[in-house]
Amino acid sequence: MTRLQRLFRIAWVFCRYRLDTFLPLAELPGPLKVFFLLAPWHLFPQPKLSRGDRLRLAMEELGPVFVKFGQILSTRRDLLPDDMAESLKHLQDRVPTFPSTTAREIIEKSLGAPVAELFSEFSADPMASASVAQVHAATLLNGQKVVVKVLRPGIERVIQQDLALMYLMAGLLEKYWSEGKRLHPVEVVADYDSTIHDELDLQREAANASQLRRNFDNSSLIYIPFIDWDYTRKTVLVMERIHGIPIADVAALREAGVDMKVLAEKGVEIFFTQVFRDSFFHADMHPGNIFVDVSNPVDPKYIAIDFGIVGTLAPDDQSYLARNLLAFFRRDYRQVAQLHIQSGWVPPDTRVNEFEAAIRTVCEPIFEKPLKDISFGHFLLRLFQTARRFNMEVQPQLVLLQKTLLNVEGLGRQLYPDLDLWSTAQPFLESWMRKRIGPSGLIKSLQSHLPAWLEQSPEMPQLVHDTLVQLRSSGPTEEQNRATLELLRDNQIRSDRRWRRTLIAAALVGGAWVSTQYELPNLAQSLPPWGWAMLAVAAGLVARGSR
Repeated sequence: MTRLQRLFRIAWVFCRYRLDTFLPLAELPGPLKVFFLLAPWHLFPQPKLSRGDRLRLAMEELGPVFVKFGQILSTRRDLLPDDMAESLKHLQDRVPTFPSTTAREIIEKSLGAPVAELFSEFSADPMASASVAQVHAATLLNGQKVVVKVLRPGIERVIQQDLALMYLMAGLLEKYWSEGKRLHPVEVVADYDSTIHDELDLQREAANASQLRRNFDNSSLIYIPFIDWDYTRKTVLVMERIHGIPIADVAALREAGVDMKVLAEKGVEIFFTQVFRDSFFHADMHPGNIFVDVSNPVDPKYIAIDFGIVGTLAPDDQSYLARNLLAFFRRDYRQVAQLHIQSGWVPPDTRVNEFEAAIRTVCEPIFEKPLKDISFGHFLLRLFQTARRFNMEVQPQLVLLQKTLLNVEGLGRQLYPDLDLWSTAQPFLESWMRKRIGPSGLIKSLQSHLPAWLEQSPEMPQLVHDTLVQLRSSGPTEEQNRATLELLRDNQIRSDRRWRRTLIAAALVGGAWVSTQYELPNLAQSLPPWGWAMLAVAAGLVARGSR
């Protein structure tokens, strides 16, 4: 299909479902308003469907790129009304399969050998067909049962065409719609652009799977299938075939005797472990990607697939998020407001008292309900909506986190309606914060920073010398003289610190030895008094050296 044909196809669907009714006609400039009022789609009667269903059906008809965009957009309840978000939430991967002969051609081109030589068995009928790829069952020559994920042919060209149109529409909305600047439609499309391109590289997905598998090696919480790297390329991924009950099949799980409370609580623990322990989380945990190993019903284990979308958090974001959540548990709204400002999530000139009052207005009605009746995900959503009134910029990493949390909480409540996500999360967060700021966290931080400190220390005199030479050659001014004096003062301070660095190194060596002799989780109970003294010396020296 040519670009012009694709454009006509999109225009036809736009007319058929009367998507013009979503446009802010009253706010458009005169010429554009006249065009939209006289456009030919007015000849089409408006379907007797809700606006959300009209948008959903249009996206389904336009194909995989728009289906995927609709799925992502359904998580942005800060941008869409609830009724539209609910309709888009029901978008499934209802994408027609492509011929198995085409799949075989892609596999053979990518792996450089006939399918018959690569696999002892290869199923022509796909197991599943998703937005950007489809999956076939196969058996390796060594007898290992696997699945083969094959990227859709020509999907990149279609995506580029559709993204160009999405950027055009988003730009017009941002320019001519009064809400455009606040809702950042161009940024939303840009986020989608990044996400969809990540999913087009199956080697990237394989790398994500390997990282998650390593993070949960021998875990009783979740199993991640192994990747066969010998058979994995950008357009083909070969992964261990797993067997389990789909997480959405609650009836089958109950019939298998699964402890649903344990299963729901494990889901919450998996999420917080990924976010706070690993800072690397599976960000596409919808029901189609999650299965359950029921071989031990009283202690069930999750199985995850499809790792095209993962999220990460910087250490500062991790810390601010954890402290925010703990402050919420304690109803310390002033600290919540201050943390938002300190983190840079809202402008530094935000009035703390006003922001605190707005947060209290959102939170107090929620906290009056029993904890099990409170939706954690929707609570965060309300908070972000409130913060936006104070010019909180879109934080992509937090949006992805919120989307994942909504998925996790929705699954948990489906499995066990009385799930109390708050009481499950609070002990985990408190334990994580203790480890982060306690002795074990101190040792870990010192061990990680020591090599960089020692490596950079000898370079400082040369840097000072080079700066002085540059200042002399450019001719002194009053401002430069002040800068030079300041630099010399800093150099003197750094010289005074050198002896401290030597003592720090000695103390750290002792601290590192202590950490190898004692298990970190039991450090508080097992460390002798002289060990605590060494750690205290190290901490004091670091504190002095950093001033």
